[in-house]
Amino acid sequence: MLVLNLVGGWLGMLAGVLCGAILGLFFHREDWMGGYASHRRRLTRLGHISFFGLGFLNLIFAATASLLNLHGSSLSIASVGLIVAAITMPICCFLTAWRKPLRHLFPIPVLAAATGILAILAGWWRQ
Repeated sequence: MLVLNLVGGWLGMLAGVLCGAILGLFFHREDWMGGYASHRRRLTRLGHISFFGLGFLNLIFAATASLLNLHGSSLSIASVGLIVAAITMPICCFLTAWRKPLRHLFPIPVLAAATGILAILAGWWRQ
């Protein structure tokens, strides 16, 4: 199961680099996406950085789960939660940049990340 988090983490790093390269082609234009402070541009930047942030979280989890002696449901729930968060957070950011009402999807990645982190802490604490 940890292999999924390891691969997912590295894929998140790659997606962050590729997304940054694509977005970087347009950042020089002051008025792009309504300007630097616009809602659309802020959410696009957040989507870009979320690839890295949640990718790192998955890598750290994969590297430390055995040190924390996680097993059973704690391991499974944490693994799935962090993968779901890494997939859905950038999607929610980009969808919200496209259409503001889609911001209501944000509880999905937030709850997934919180569930994963709580499962890690609960599994570690139970030892």
